[in-house]
Order: sequence, then C-alpha cells, then structure tokens
Amino acid sequence: MTDLRSLLAERTEMRREDWLFAPLFFRLQREDDRRRLQDLCRRQDDIVILNPFRGQVEELIKAKHPDRRFSREELSEAVEDYLGEAPEEKGVWVYYPWRRTLVHLLDEEEFVFVRTNRNRNKITQQEQEVLSRKAIGVIGLSVGQSLALTLAMERVCGEIRLADFDTLELSNLNRIRTGVHHLGMPKIIVTAREIAEIDPFLKVVCFADGANEENLDRFLLEGGRLDILVDECDSLNMKILSRLKARALGIPVVMDTSDRGLVDVERFDLEPDRPILHGLVDGLDYDTLKGLSNQEKIPHVLRIVGDDAISARLRASLAEVGKTVCTWPQLASSVTLGAAVGTDVCRRIALGQFRASGRYYVDLEQLIADGNCLVV
Repeated sequence: MTDLRSLLAERTEMRREDWLFAPLFFRLQREDDRRRLQDLCRRQDDIVILNPFRGQVEELIKAKHPDRRFSREELSEAVEDYLGEAPEEKGVWVYYPWRRTLVHLLDEEEFVFVRTNRNRNKITQQEQEVLSRKAIGVIGLSVGQSLALTLAMERVCGEIRLADFDTLELSNLNRIRTGVHHLGMPKIIVTAREIAEIDPFLKVVCFADGANEENLDRFLLEGGRLDILVDECDSLNMKILSRLKARALGIPVVMDTSDRGLVDVERFDLEPDRPILHGLVDGLDYDTLKGLSNQEKIPHVLRIVGDDAISARLRASLAEVGKTVCTWPQLASSVTLGAAVGTDVCRRIALGQFRASGRYYVDLEQLIADGNCLVV
C-alpha cells in the first residue's frame, strides 16, 4: 500500500514544465525534420500515429472544384496524383506532446482553406484572409474559454492571446467544456491545448499569470497591437485598467456578461474620448477595487451591469452570495450563447461591418416565451 501511495503521489505531481500547449511540426521533405522525427520516435516509443491524410486530400480536391461531381475513380486518381511517390512527405506531421500523438495533416495554407471551407460564403475567402491577420486577446477563461474556442473554430483571427492565472476546479465544469482529467490544471493551458487540437496553425500566446498591472502593456502590444480586447475577467480593477489602456491605444473592447445575453461593446478605436463602461464607473476609485471579496464586489458589479437590467434569478442569487452560495451563478447555456454572440460581434468589428458602441441583449427568456411563437 505504501508503494502504491508513493507511486500515485509521484505520478500526479503537477510540474510547470509539463504545461506544454504548443504542438511540434515535422515537414518530412526537409532532411532536418526527418532526423528530428526519427529521434522523437526513438525517445518516445509509445507515440500514437494517426494518418487521416488521404481524406483531407479528398476534401481539398472537392473544395477546389465545387462545380464538379467526381466519380469514385476520378477522385481516387486525383488523390494519387496529389500524393505522388512519397505521400509521407506531403503536408506536415504535427506532434501533440501532451497526448503523445502524431497526426498527418495538410500544411497550413491548404489546412486553413479546407477547415474554413464550410464558412463560405457567410464568411467569404477574402474576408477569411483579412481575419487571418487579426489578433484578439481574451482576459479571463471561465466565460472566456468558450469564447476563445468559438473564435478559434470560426477562425476569426490568426492570433489569440490568453490571460488567466487560475486552475480548473470541479465547480467550473458547469460551464467550462472540458473533462475531469484536467482538474487542477491551469485554465489557460487547457484552453490553449484545445485550440491547438482544433487548429495547430493558429498562433496562441499565453499569459499564465493573468493580466495585471505589470504585464498588461505586453498583453496589448507585444507582437503587434491587439485588434480587439475581450474582457471576461472577474477582477473589477482590471476591468477598469484594461479599458483605460485600451482606450489610450485605440483598441475596441467586447464583454459578455452571461446574463440575459448581454454583450457590451466599447469602440475606443472610433471614439477615443468615450467614457469607459459607458460612464457607469465615473468617480469610482480604481485602488479601492483591489482585493475585494465576492460579496464586496456585488455593489460595484450592479453598478456596472445595471441593477434594474439583470435577470430576476441573478438578482436573487447575488443577495445570497456569502450566505447560501459562494459566488454569482453562470450557466453553460448563457456562457455558450455569449460565446456565439461575442464571436459574431468580434468578427464584424474586425471586418469593419459593425461600428457602434453600446449594450445589446439577446434575452432568450424574452425572445422565446409563451405567446411569442410565430408558427403554432
């Protein structure tokens, strides 16, 4: 029993150097990459090798010729022509070290073309290319995790910067889409790995200490100025500071509140003198917001979101914080809705199709209610 206890303790120790989130790329037409992959396979003898490459090539060929109906024989011939005599040298082999899995994929340009093909023409090819040059930052990865993943799936940007210092807890699993095997792991690593598994070519930059006074300028500017800042953090002082910095730099801010489908938009890029949070925090001392408990935050939260605008159930829950509940509630359905609406807003801002600031509600309890049905 003692040996088992020691073994379990040793195997479950979480080490920072194990928090890998970036895949490795091997292009076998390059001799150096062939040697690197050979060395990896020798060192790591339990690698799972997946080769779904032929199916991707079929999709690529059909996507490039949408007006043509291939027979099975014609498609097979076209695939063989693409693969040539050394099919293993086509595309790129991507290794995910946290899964010990090697996957054969189309290389970046063709991969992105096929992966975003079903976006057409809700997002045109030209618009997709514009979006690929955008950088979006997400602060806070409870609500923000769902939004970051949706941004990645829709490929609304070419770079995602993530900031969060917290670890995944069991109570987070009511709204964060991940598994129990990730409990105790930093939320930022969980999110970055999921993005890499959706699209290994998306650039993901992680600020594992969260956004704070020391690194906020780097988060907003390092590697190029962010095009959009998504604020989903719980820290009220960081909500204010990040907006002050974003306004000074001309970066628009988007925030989902996970209640009544409220999405908040501040176009500091178009309105450099706009009051932050629509003027609702004017006169609020930034320093007084540091280190507040959840219960102490409530009056300020109500000031920001509007006491008369929140749902009845959220209002009732806020009154119980620190009494019968630990903190304010967030539902998976609300978080998922916010991710959809927030991604849509970010895409249209990035493409210059939406220019207004303000507060917007997608309140499902009002929109989908008894008596509102158009067809019975």
